[in-house]
Amino acid sequence: MEETKSIGASVLDQFALKQDDKPKDELGQSDFLELMITQIKHQDPLNPAEGGEFLSQLAQFGTVNGISELQSSFETLSSTLQSSQALQASTMVGRSVLVPGNVGFLENGNALQGAIDLPSSSGELNVYIHDSAGQLVRQINMGTQAAGLAHFTWDGFSDAGAAVSPGNYVVSAQALVEGEAVTQTTLIQAKVESVSLGQAGSDSSLNLRGLGSVLMNEVKEIL
Repeated sequence: MEETKSIGASVLDQFALKQDDKPKDELGQSDFLELMITQIKHQDPLNPAEGGEFLSQLAQFGTVNGISELQSSFETLSSTLQSSQALQASTMVGRSVLVPGNVGFLENGNALQGAIDLPSSSGELNVYIHDSAGQLVRQINMGTQAAGLAHFTWDGFSDAGAAVSPGNYVVSAQALVEGEAVTQTTLIQAKVESVSLGQAGSDSSLNLRGLGSVLMNEVKEIL
């Protein structure tokens, strides 16, 4: 009788052949189990596979099964998270959010609002509003502020007391820290007009009035 290969080698060889014959997504645990049973039936009774080798193949079969179940679980989780994010995003339409940025949109008859993210307390905090030409329109002195978010409101009037035109304005801020003026991170408040749902594996986007779109994970605060 011609000597038959061990279960381990034969199963792996035929497993590889099946991978060549079939698309990867069609080769699963049933194919692997079928190959194992076939090899057991045709092994040389005078030279059977050793127990350790057989257990090794069972472990590989378990791995194939485990990977398949894990992939299915991840797909279910991804679908659930995406549905949850879509639901959360839909409830934000019409509400205002705080997002990182230095450009705010001033609507006719409304104020431009935002916040300064202070890593430490400040003896004096100033917010500067510039127009698209880079000209200083308004300086807002916010005085002493503790660490955290310091919210500000600009009423749309210049330092001279004149109402300015609606549109986009650049916002910057400086805080006095240990006697030195330090530039701070600015956050802009904007209203959510609509939501663009992300594809699988990507975040949904919020479309903000006058500012364009931002990813949901960029939102620092929902107002």
